[in-house]
Amino acid sequence: MPIENYEDVSNYALDPDQQEELLRSQKEASFIWGTKDHWPVGVIMSYVWRDGSFWLTATTQRKRIAALRRDNRVTVIVSGMGTPVGPSTSATAKGRCFFHDDEDTKAWFYPALSEAVLGGTGPLTDMFTQMLDSERRVILEVVPEKWITFDASKMMADSLEAWTTAAQGGSGPSGVDLP
Repeated sequence: MPIENYEDVSNYALDPDQQEELLRSQKEASFIWGTKDHWPVGVIMSYVWRDGSFWLTATTQRKRIAALRRDNRVTVIVSGMGTPVGPSTSATAKGRCFFHDDEDTKAWFYPALSEAVLGGTGPLTDMFTQMLDSERRVILEVVPEKWITFDASKMMADSLEAWTTAAQGGSGPSGVDLP
């Protein structure tokens, strides 16, 4: 559908299958939380997408762990750059973070994260897995509550349609006259 401007881009969301492919194929995300003085702050973290949740890890001496214990509301942002979904796509999840330190979760998560980070299995992956299993490490599960996704290719398709229509009729969006 041709568009007039970029005021409202909410209809350019990722399709559900694109979103799932993005979350499974990307391995890094921006992880954002609030400090005790209510400033948003974030870092890039490796993650595993499984069963509708983001799974990440950090050690308890990281300041984010104390902040998450105070307020478990977080945002996770995943870019399509470097994925089959492509650049100019993104998925942002507002959610709540929960802590895990049980052996069953460690048993599947540490190898999965190692494989995601190193791109396969083998001796280095096994070593990375062993090094993750340290005394102060916790596993973070972010359960999304709201999604904001974006696919710029949809916006560009509508833009091209608007530009083509304008070129044929001599008038661009919002009455801009074309040469």
